[in-house]
Amino acid sequence: MSIRFPNEGDLRCAVLLAWPHQDTDWQPWLHQIDIGYRDFVTHLSRHADVLLLCRDGEHQQHIQQLLAASEVDQSVIRFIPATYNDTWIRDYGPISIMQADKIQLLNFTFNAWGGKYPASSDNAVNHFLQQQQILNAALNDQDTILEGGSIDTDGQASLITTSACLLSDTRNAHMQKPDWEKLFSRQLGIQQTLWLDHGGLIGDDTDSHVDMLARFCNDRTIAYTSCDDATDIHYPPLQQMKQQLESFTTLDGKPYRLVALPMPKAIIDAGERLPASYANFLILNNAVFVPSYDDPMDDIALARLSECFPQHKVIAVKARALIQQYGSLHCATMQIPLAALQSTKNMTADHST
Repeated sequence: MSIRFPNEGDLRCAVLLAWPHQDTDWQPWLHQIDIGYRDFVTHLSRHADVLLLCRDGEHQQHIQQLLAASEVDQSVIRFIPATYNDTWIRDYGPISIMQADKIQLLNFTFNAWGGKYPASSDNAVNHFLQQQQILNAALNDQDTILEGGSIDTDGQASLITTSACLLSDTRNAHMQKPDWEKLFSRQLGIQQTLWLDHGGLIGDDTDSHVDMLARFCNDRTIAYTSCDDATDIHYPPLQQMKQQLESFTTLDGKPYRLVALPMPKAIIDAGERLPASYANFLILNNAVFVPSYDDPMDDIALARLSECFPQHKVIAVKARALIQQYGSLHCATMQIPLAALQSTKNMTADHST
């Protein structure tokens, strides 16, 4: 039976987020991240229905007050009181595949990026969503540890990932590249796995997730993080990554169109460099949301991604607050195809334009 792992822009989707609260690692920056999530959800709500995990009823009321100040249409938001350890739901949310023209949801095991943080509540979220009758598709449990931000697909049977993450002995120590390729073929319908053996950002605690480094814009185009400053510590590994990207070809043997995304000026917090990346953009329905960092490079990244997505509205979203915990827009979200959701009376907006 044929299986297809769709690109994030292929299907009409709602978007799933987990709002930070005082019992997450966001506690020291709670005011800043509240404002950041408020602004982000405001943008998202104009293009998709929003599934929003919150801590409890009190937390929900707090969020509703924040959103009311931004005049958000809250009829497109479904609040879901839940228990979760972390907010980077890209890495523990369900991964959607198409099988016989039906949506299937894969529930891979999550161990918080190699056991770096607690993860038991995050690892239970997908089953909780099913128990709450929010998901309306089969949820298939997978013993393999895999994070959503560690893989990216063109929707046409090619997948890109990094060896630093997937071959980490803190995830699945027994698995090597051929094992992953067999799994991707069997579970995702992938015919070609493109392995990046170089690249990585200082401050990224995911062991080099690909969604910070290189992303498919379509089946012919890859946007990637580029460094032109030879004095920057990132310069050698990202130059090696670029050379490897130049060696990749599509399934029909043609080189990819490569689009360089600049790096913003180094952002330092408490003496540590944070992993600011424009590659962590989010494709959602008719829009592409691009991180911005109050940096001159913001405009360049936005212009280049606008060329990659001529049929989409490309929107800059302030992301400096998000990178204080080492992630950005893509990390904070997971698309859920509308066909995989139970219909709800409070999610009725028309986002088709």
